[in-house]
Amino acid sequence: MTSQPSVARDAEGQTIPKLLARNAAEYGDRPALTSLDNADLPTLTWAALRDEIAAVARGLGELGLTARDRMLIMAANRPEHLIADLAATHLAAIPCTAYATLSPEQIRFVATHSAAGVVVLGGAAELERWSTVLDDLPALRHVVVMDADAVPADDKRFVSLADVRARGAELHAADPSVFEETWQRIAPDDPLSMIYTSGTTGEPKGVVLSHRNTIHEAFAVHRLHETPMHVDTIGYLPLAHIAERELSLYMPITYAGHVHTLADPSGIVAALGRVRPQGFFGVPRVWEKMVAGLRNMLAAAPEENRKALTEANELLQEGYKLRSAGQEVPAELAERIARTDEAVLAPVRKMLGLDRLLLASSGAAALPVEILYFIAGLGVEIEEVWGLSETTGAVTANTASAFRAGSVGRPLADVEVKVGEDGELFVRGPIVFLGYLQPDGSIKPAVDEEGWLPTGDIGTIDEDGYVYITDRKKELIITSGGKNIAPTRIEGLLKEHPLIGQAVAIGDGKPFISALIVLDDEIAPAWAAANGIEVKDPADPAELAAHPGIRAEIDRAVESANNRLARVEQIKKYHLLPKAWTPETGELTPTLKLKRRVINDRYAPTIADLYAGAPAPTA
Repeated sequence: MTSQPSVARDAEGQTIPKLLARNAAEYGDRPALTSLDNADLPTLTWAALRDEIAAVARGLGELGLTARDRMLIMAANRPEHLIADLAATHLAAIPCTAYATLSPEQIRFVATHSAAGVVVLGGAAELERWSTVLDDLPALRHVVVMDADAVPADDKRFVSLADVRARGAELHAADPSVFEETWQRIAPDDPLSMIYTSGTTGEPKGVVLSHRNTIHEAFAVHRLHETPMHVDTIGYLPLAHIAERELSLYMPITYAGHVHTLADPSGIVAALGRVRPQGFFGVPRVWEKMVAGLRNMLAAAPEENRKALTEANELLQEGYKLRSAGQEVPAELAERIARTDEAVLAPVRKMLGLDRLLLASSGAAALPVEILYFIAGLGVEIEEVWGLSETTGAVTANTASAFRAGSVGRPLADVEVKVGEDGELFVRGPIVFLGYLQPDGSIKPAVDEEGWLPTGDIGTIDEDGYVYITDRKKELIITSGGKNIAPTRIEGLLKEHPLIGQAVAIGDGKPFISALIVLDDEIAPAWAAANGIEVKDPADPAELAAHPGIRAEIDRAVESANNRLARVEQIKKYHLLPKAWTPETGELTPTLKLKRRVINDRYAPTIADLYAGAPAPTA
């Protein structure tokens, strides 16, 4: 089913270079790209940005980069990253950002699989990460380094981005027609970029997207939310993630927006205050940390302030829940909400930098409903979306006027979603990717003969067309009693407590559900201090995890989760681990998804202990 008016005519015939040329001509003096990290870099207008892209494109062409070649990038979210990426696009090459957290072995895989002839690296940190594999990549010809002072001496493979740009600027000034004629040969269904999947269930796959895919997504999302031209946004997530590629590259080009890049995502709270963006996307962990921080701040506030903020939050939640259920908000309640919002919550939003928001959204994983409600109680309503790299990001989305809390909304324009016989969701439409890159450079489609893409997600669609995701097909737990259980619901309920950073539900082939839990290493020290828990080193998660006060609070968090679960889903035993999980330690993907196979293998003895002896009581 699909639910939105078509945008196919708007997107027809467009390419990313064509839209960029339009921006330079029609909005040339408007801001396009600003660095929040480097005050010495001037804001680039659309005209200036296109000039930079042209120079780097000619420079990369001089290095031999040409149509259909793959180019890997590993760098933080910074202007040079976006420029290099779009420069490759104008050569009809296929740029692909690799996560900065990849191990050398993972780098070896993506570099070999992509057969990238040119690699662009940020600086010394990225060079060190690549150093052990560079000599094992026969396809590699050149390494371009953004930080000129990090370029190794006496190795002709390495060149600074500044030198590439300078040479390209000379070439472009001498003959601009080369650049213009090259991009004009690009067609809407040509490859635009590539994304490697997280590899939660095996080796990463190279997802190849077309110009049509990304532009249709941009038109559909903007039409759905009725957002204006020239929106301010913050680019802070890795450009290896489909959401950030769409939000920092393709949507701003489609609607001539202004992107403010932020290299370190941990600085997002301060960046919100500086930019006061009109559009903001956060993966669930970003929103969870924001709520945890606000709750800690609320707990430390004077009683009078705490009471006023709590009551205001609950009042706005009341109105939001009524609208979410499709009910009208009584006039008297609506008036109280408006007065309270203006008097109590508007100053809070301004303090947080959320006062100009036109669109707040979340995706990549399920957002716990309690987080959604709490943020709505601040006057910020998060529009949850669902999609994959293979669908160019969002397939479905909630909107301000049509939403259901707990759902991921309804399909975008020209996109169909159906439920298969086993509950798997299938997608069809112009946002479905070209296919997976093969080792020989070809692209293999992943749709069936009717154009349907299996998503691997299990879900339902209600009578009003709202889609609900219950779990990943490959992650469902089947207990020894034959019960099918969705682990993400259990994990989401646990993570509603600010102390819990990550949790994984265990129970496949087992007689009951257990859990491995790790503390949030950023929130836990502040929570402990606010609750009078003293340890020798508050920054040591192992010390905190061993403290009886922390363990008692985790007991209460597990009990609270169990109270909202069916008996068969309830956690009978758990183990609190002494250290956090990160992409570097291997339990999480770069997008912070659980690597369940790694966790099950790594903690096999601990899991065995949870099931040692007699089965836990079922009562």
